Amino acid sequence: MYLLLYLLALAALLVNAPPGVWDPAAREFVVIIGVVGLWRYGWGFVHLVRSVIYRRRVFPRWRRAATRLAEEAALAGDPAMADRVFLVITSYRIRAETTAAVYRAAIEEAVRYGGPVTIVASIVELADQRFIKAIFARLQPPEQVRLVFVRLGPGGKRDALAAALRAVARMRPRPDDAVVVMDGDSLLAPHALSRCLPFLRLMPDLAGLTTDEDAITDGGLLMRHWHRLRFAQRHVLMSSLGLSRRLLVMTGRMSIYRASVATHPGFIEIVRNDSLDHWRLGRITFLTGEDKSTWFWLLERGLPMLYVPDVRIWTIEEPPAPGFLRASTQLMLRWFGNMLRSSGRAIELGPRRIGLFTWWCLIDQRLSMWTPLIGPTAAIGFALAVSPLFLYTYALWVMTTRLVLGLALLTARERISGLYPPLLYYTQVYGALVKTYVLFRLDRQRWTRQDIARRSVGAGRWHEIGSTFVHTLALATLVVAIAFLTGALELPPSLSGPPIS
Repeated sequence: MYLLLYLLALAALLVNAPPGVWDPAAREFVVIIGVVGLWRYGWGFVHLVRSVIYRRRVFPRWRRAATRLAEEAALAGDPAMADRVFLVITSYRIRAETTAAVYRAAIEEAVRYGGPVTIVASIVELADQRFIKAIFARLQPPEQVRLVFVRLGPGGKRDALAAALRAVARMRPRPDDAVVVMDGDSLLAPHALSRCLPFLRLMPDLAGLTTDEDAITDGGLLMRHWHRLRFAQRHVLMSSLGLSRRLLVMTGRMSIYRASVATHPGFIEIVRNDSLDHWRLGRITFLTGEDKSTWFWLLERGLPMLYVPDVRIWTIEEPPAPGFLRASTQLMLRWFGNMLRSSGRAIELGPRRIGLFTWWCLIDQRLSMWTPLIGPTAAIGFALAVSPLFLYTYALWVMTTRLVLGLALLTARERISGLYPPLLYYTQVYGALVKTYVLFRLDRQRWTRQDIARRSVGAGRWHEIGSTFVHTLALATLVVAIAFLTGALELPPSLSGPPIS
């Protein structure tokens, strides 16, 4: 229904467009919008083609090989693809209904897997321990499924995850055992383990893998569709990167590591204590983004990663604030902060070390925070300098291109919503503003659920003034450059040409 309404709105704009819309008076407008659009959408088309190749050609071959390997192991009397599996789940102040659903799915999947599975519950509160014990007792799993608790104070997810990984290390796993790292709001799909773990045996050099995700969302219509849109986009991007066996994140929602990796002292230490030295902000100790830390540890050592597109994990999303704007802003502040704090040092590794395509994707993350701002700024500039009709032209451009982008997601999902095109534009333009805000304030971090905030060592009023100054200067430079291109600003005659005699 929403898609039909969107198409009707676009058709109405096209039918009722003033004649001047089809013959804009400034070639610069077409050049600016066209060149930037060609670059951005051309790069998006590359990702789309790579993702289709990966999901329909490359990965199915790997899936068939993994299936044969599992079948041969089953015939030999070894139905499990790892000697032992350690399922690490971290949770804090998650609703009882969510906790019950997550642990019920995890225990049922551990039973379904058939091999020895140890569930390591990293928690804070005694009430959670009693609640999880009751769920475990009610389901009555066989002896090969064990439950272990790791309890510590509310110091943040990094401490909780590091403590859980140290507990796994004390159990002396074999190097090729599997360590599954999950958030306390992620649901394991049936047969997720049996479909993922064969790849650790099929690919002996594989350090870790992650899967497709989708959302079960509270918080209203916009929030639900926004999350599903972002996960569809993620599916395309991760599939594209899967061709290179390098990813841009080892998501904390659910990733699987070889035990020799997950219990390595350096791996555990970067989870517990990761930091960045910034030329202006000083030492920034990371509060969030442990999945970016583990990803960087693998990337730095050149260890292959795998994306499994035919296994989907469901995440139960609870908005961190009332209202779509506030909730989405808080989420973007956290996501983009994690991305920007880690991408700079990953770029410094260089294309030879991490691969040219992956390296350029990281560069593009930095560029893409500015390009979405060029279109609306140019449209406003031409509207002021030439004619307001350029706003109409730009609206048609936005609605058409975002419809095409939304339809392209049909390669990744069975259906799309008519809310995707406007949500795409919101995410691109407003998200770009949030990214630029975060770029100059990398020291600002907050866990909403745990109400923990952190700033860099020595941060204070002058740091905030400096951040505001360089952010404003960067945005002003972009606006002034586009204003000159559009003719909204012009150089004085004495500077724009030879002196008048």
